[in-house]
Amino acid sequence: MRHLSISSVIRVGVGIVAVALSSAAAAEPQGAPVTTIEPGVDQAMSRTLATPLFRRVQDAVKADHERTLADLKLLTEIPAPPFKERARAEAFLARASALGLQAHIDAEGNVVGIRRGTGGGPTLVVSAHLDTVFPEGTDVTVKLRDGRWYAPGVADDTRGLTVLLSWIKVLNELDVKTVGDLMFVANVGEEELGDLRGMKALFRDHADIDGMVGLEPDPGGSITIAGVGSHRHEVVFKGPGGHSYLMFGLVPSAIHGMSRAVAKIGDIQTPVDPKTTFTVGTVSGGTSVNTIAPSARMAIDIRSVEMPAMLETERSIMAAIAEGVADENRRWKTNELTYTTRLIGDRPAGRTPPDARLVQVAVRATTAFGRPTPRLIPNSSDANVPMSLGIPALIMTSGGEAGGWHTTGEWWKPDGAWQDAQIGLATVLALVGVKGVSEPLLAKRSPASRPGAAGGSASAVDGQRVQ
Repeated sequence: MRHLSISSVIRVGVGIVAVALSSAAAAEPQGAPVTTIEPGVDQAMSRTLATPLFRRVQDAVKADHERTLADLKLLTEIPAPPFKERARAEAFLARASALGLQAHIDAEGNVVGIRRGTGGGPTLVVSAHLDTVFPEGTDVTVKLRDGRWYAPGVADDTRGLTVLLSWIKVLNELDVKTVGDLMFVANVGEEELGDLRGMKALFRDHADIDGMVGLEPDPGGSITIAGVGSHRHEVVFKGPGGHSYLMFGLVPSAIHGMSRAVAKIGDIQTPVDPKTTFTVGTVSGGTSVNTIAPSARMAIDIRSVEMPAMLETERSIMAAIAEGVADENRRWKTNELTYTTRLIGDRPAGRTPPDARLVQVAVRATTAFGRPTPRLIPNSSDANVPMSLGIPALIMTSGGEAGGWHTTGEWWKPDGAWQDAQIGLATVLALVGVKGVSEPLLAKRSPASRPGAAGGSASAVDGQRVQ
């Protein structure tokens, strides 16, 4: 998961939720309008959380905490680099099957198991991702020190996987009959150039999904309701090259052309609201110090919480590249310098409205457990995919203190982690409803609103060759 230095605040008072988005790096949007937690939602949550069944469920989650630690150690110590999650997927499938979930590994590599409800309710995805950012050969042995568990990937997102397993165990042992279906998903491809491939495949293949609750080591006291989209491009510049003295003035330089393009990109202005960013993250090229460079390449990252703003910035960047190449050709009176672009990363942007039922239920469940009102934040996560399709989705914390994400010093602290697992399961059960206890608070989407396919977002350019 991409953790961003953007914060939001929600204040709840007498059922009123005021949402304001702000940025630590720039004056971020003025925020969402004031909305209300509907009286029906508030009353339904109060009744449901007070029932004996829900108290048994919460007690069972707490009692299962110690057992989950064995699952955490087992799964953490199975490497799951990007595109190589199979071994961990098989281990998760074995554990889920042993706990009574009928599941399988789909064509993309996701573990998918549907716990059927009594019928007529919504289908809710509950998920955590299998992959980590760490390459093959990384030592993933769990080490316990000073009350913390240290291991690459232990929090992001292996802890989330163990919470899913705990929920499966608790629901089956207590024979909880939900109204709607729960689709348990341990997905591939969340990190790096995995490009959300697991979630894209899931929502492409299952058009009947009505909502999603994902688990991540989110910053404490937060719920992700906005997906920061990104497009990443590799740009390759090609020229004839030549001797730095003999061919000077006769041929263009790929590095010079790239440098002209980078300078123009650096002058592009982007919106503050919605926050839209770009960076030329890597550059390379040339063959020797005394050679006019025949080739150069760079990688560009473009991000925004709204697709139109991201695409407009992308168009400006592509125009700047074309101008830089044209300037280099014009300087030497030639047209021999060309470039190609390739889209290497595509994460769609999207939002779940802060007044959506899904969000209301998650906020209400959090405060019902005595927690402060959660901040509503943007992030780049698996929830980007359903959000971009207009399907309500959010990310909740998997529980426990954690830090050092995406470093070999990643750590997780188990103290009280079961409390967040309780909050998450209360949210999930309120959304899908429980037979004889509560009706679903998540609505089924109409057939007309269901997506035909889930893929990448539209790109302003891909694979073009320009002189």
